[in-house]
Amino acid sequence: MLGQGPENLSHFIWRTRYRDGDAHPPERSIADTWDRVARSVAAIEGDVPLWQERFREILEAFRFLPAGRILAGAGVARQVTLANCFVMGPIEDSIPGIFEALKEGALTMQQGGGVGYDFSTLRPRGSRARTTGMIASGPVSFLRVWDAMCATILSTGARRGAMMATLRCDHPDIEEFIDAKRATGALSHFNLSVLVTDAFMQAVRDDAPWALVFPQQATEDSGAAEHLERPWSGSARPVLCRVFKFVGARELWRHLCASARESAEPGVLFIDRINAQNNLGYVESLSATNPCAEEPLPPYGACNLGSLNLTRFVESPFTPSARLDHEALRHTTRIAVRFLDDVIGISRFPLSRQRVEAHRSRRIGLGITGLADALAMLALRYDSPGAREAAAALMRNVRDAAYEASVELARERGPCERFDTERYGERPFIRRLPETIRAGIRRHGLRNSHLLAIAPAGTISLLAGNVSSGIEPVFRLDAVRRVLDIDGTPREFPVTDRAYALWRALAPDERRVPEAFLDRGAIPPQEQLLMQAALQELVDGSISKTVALGREATLEEVTGIFEAAYRLGLKGCTVFQEGARPQVVAGRSAQCILQQPGAHCCDAERESD
Repeated sequence: MLGQGPENLSHFIWRTRYRDGDAHPPERSIADTWDRVARSVAAIEGDVPLWQERFREILEAFRFLPAGRILAGAGVARQVTLANCFVMGPIEDSIPGIFEALKEGALTMQQGGGVGYDFSTLRPRGSRARTTGMIASGPVSFLRVWDAMCATILSTGARRGAMMATLRCDHPDIEEFIDAKRATGALSHFNLSVLVTDAFMQAVRDDAPWALVFPQQATEDSGAAEHLERPWSGSARPVLCRVFKFVGARELWRHLCASARESAEPGVLFIDRINAQNNLGYVESLSATNPCAEEPLPPYGACNLGSLNLTRFVESPFTPSARLDHEALRHTTRIAVRFLDDVIGISRFPLSRQRVEAHRSRRIGLGITGLADALAMLALRYDSPGAREAAAALMRNVRDAAYEASVELARERGPCERFDTERYGERPFIRRLPETIRAGIRRHGLRNSHLLAIAPAGTISLLAGNVSSGIEPVFRLDAVRRVLDIDGTPREFPVTDRAYALWRALAPDERRVPEAFLDRGAIPPQEQLLMQAALQELVDGSISKTVALGREATLEEVTGIFEAAYRLGLKGCTVFQEGARPQVVAGRSAQCILQQPGAHCCDAERESD
């Protein structure tokens, strides 16, 4: 498929993003890249030839798609990391602390990692520091410093990266944060997400006043100012906070929703739910995610990713006997878990703290891609109850096979350092597992604290022949994709959805397109949320997905989508209204043209997967 005739987009992506140009002999096809990756990842195995063969087997025909950092970096001589996802350490509220955090981010991005930061620890604009008396410029001002750093790193030729910034919904600068990306081109290397608490959602329902606060010890004593205790980023317990002002919770919520409607920013992260569902909630508190939001991570947390290409597991597609091969999916899942666990062992990490954290929990993020295409191949409409049932069944299969594989790895190699039999076994996600798996966890432990996350998988889905990305609906059956060459020159490629191309090959004379081929514009927002909700309870990490809206969507509809996402138990939600940003074709991306439109991605043209 690759390299024959005029260059297609799949070959272009391989050649410019994943091929090891310094290899001797040179890599001449994707098969050579698969050989390199399988050989490198298997190198730490006891039986290297056996596992090299098994890893190569699941890479064949794009059945398992390791994330971009693994494809580009495994087995190469360059100093790069194989982890896509990082959350950086807490930002100390001082000039030395802020610029130390900036330096750590630069070092991480230099090696190809995307980074997430919680800026809630920075004092609000205009407040006076207790120790120095200096007036703070506020977290949004420092977002601009980070944005400039990212642009500078990219200009040096480092692999493209992106950033996530989060801020608590009760930070005094939350309104400025909500508006930070409304101006065209502002903070173009950032995604923004508000950390929304259960207490805030209750205040929205009650139409109650909402206190904007900041920890008292960080600011000059204000005498008669009101104080209250609140949980806060970087603190294991609620802290005494000074109340800066009260706002209407419902007004603040509508302000957030209006900005999301107009500019696709910010998204929301339901942070109390994220922490309540965290498998390691007994030893860590989460307040930030990777740039695409599928991985909530602790300070200095890292995660390597991979996706199962569901289109490769559909037998007899577009026929009455079409079916998903669940046994093959289980088999590939089990090998993929071992593959990703081995990646932790061979990966470089930009910072020693990242290495320590990665080895303590051994998080991996195995997900799926090509869901919409696979459903079409099974003659299931994306917006139907049958499609949601089929998606949940296959994800349950992946979940169980992944946890079984991690139990077996724990039996063979030992559980991760942070595993505690009693406390881990009581976590909500673990209690939902089948009893046979829970018994195995009690007996042997678990090698990986977290195993599952559904990433956008945009670039690797294009590499695999333009399968639908992640769990997003099909974008368009036929399209022209504009991408940047290595030297920055734009190029255009015609692309056809993978499943649609297969159907056309099977029925070249058929004019009526099956109704299962729905593009995202035909799928109501609530149906998109229902699909995400059907899978979220089966994923121990999170899911990166953007709810696509038509141009006619109202503020009330956007507000309803965010509120429905909360009711349905999602960990976060992002929306994109067609035309929200003139420079954006679709999705949260102005130049992110290797990312499937619609995914929660950054304005910078980058490889999020």
